[in-house]
Amino acid sequence: MSTQNLLEIFIETNALLNGHFLLTSGRHSNQYFQCAKVLQHPQHNELICSRIAEHFKDHEIDFVISPAIGGIVVGQEVARQLKKQSIFAEREDKILALRRGFQIEEGKKYLVCEDVVTTGGSVFEVIDIVRANGGIIAGVGFIVDRSNNKVQFGVPQFSTLQLEVVSYQLDDCPLCKQNIPFVKPGSRKVNP
Repeated sequence: MSTQNLLEIFIETNALLNGHFLLTSGRHSNQYFQCAKVLQHPQHNELICSRIAEHFKDHEIDFVISPAIGGIVVGQEVARQLKKQSIFAEREDKILALRRGFQIEEGKKYLVCEDVVTTGGSVFEVIDIVRANGGIIAGVGFIVDRSNNKVQFGVPQFSTLQLEVVSYQLDDCPLCKQNIPFVKPGSRKVNP
């Protein structure tokens, strides 16, 4: 599947939005990838996540772990295709943590899955959780890499779509300077 085919799926499902957006990273952008709009379609979810599963199929992986909320659907589908168990970390007082009885097993290998990476903050938090509990990071797989491969996790990583999407710090945002109101379409509450 080519980059163009993937972009067509995002456009067809109204998942590639244009406007003024506050990203989870706290940065602003004129484009937003609402992966949930794509992943709500089982055929797209299966197809897109198959690229991640295919890439990591020969890696030693015991579990798939994802940050909530965006990564859960990706992690679950990749785990299903790899026939592995899937767990997730979720925010508790603004910090990702394991809840619901999920635990990291010491010495086991974990594939981290996410929907969109801009700065990689949530993925780095999950990596820290796994390592702090004696787990090993086997790799990181995600759908959209907004950094165009600038964010590096120090382990094997793969994204289905790499783009350089412009983002701005609040003080440098030309959309703010034009008084264009922003929206925060993601799941995490962020202070502008």
